Amino acid sequence: QVQLVESGGGLVPAGGSLRLSCTTSGSIDNIGDTNWYRQAPGKQREFVATITSGGSTSYADSVKGRFTISRDNAKNTVYLQMNSLKPEDTAGYFCNAKLRWGGRLYDYWGQGTQVTVSS
Repeated sequence: QVQLVESGGGLVPAGGSLRLSCTTSGSIDNIGDTNWYRQAPGKQREFVATITSGGSTSYADSVKGRFTISRDNAKNTVYLQMNSLKPEDTAGYFCNAKLRWGGRLYDYWGQGTQVTVSS
């Protein structure tokens, strides 16, 4: 069964760094355009960053200059490097990606990974 799986979350002090990974389980042809979103308790899910299949990127203003999204196509994995973390970055982080397999393109969401930044 094809799934999208995030990992790499944890508890870090303010100013610290984490690298999140978004990869697939099951056999796919490739991972396409991929987005990271986050959702803090009591708040709506918000866009964090995106990377296209060609490698173009864009970021939310709140993370620009601190977060970097990248991809390893050979591993069907997308990363989110998060530096200079702030307490307001605390949230569940979710990966959303277009996965191609069986001749079709599907939209998937992962279950999320928790990031907690202590002040």
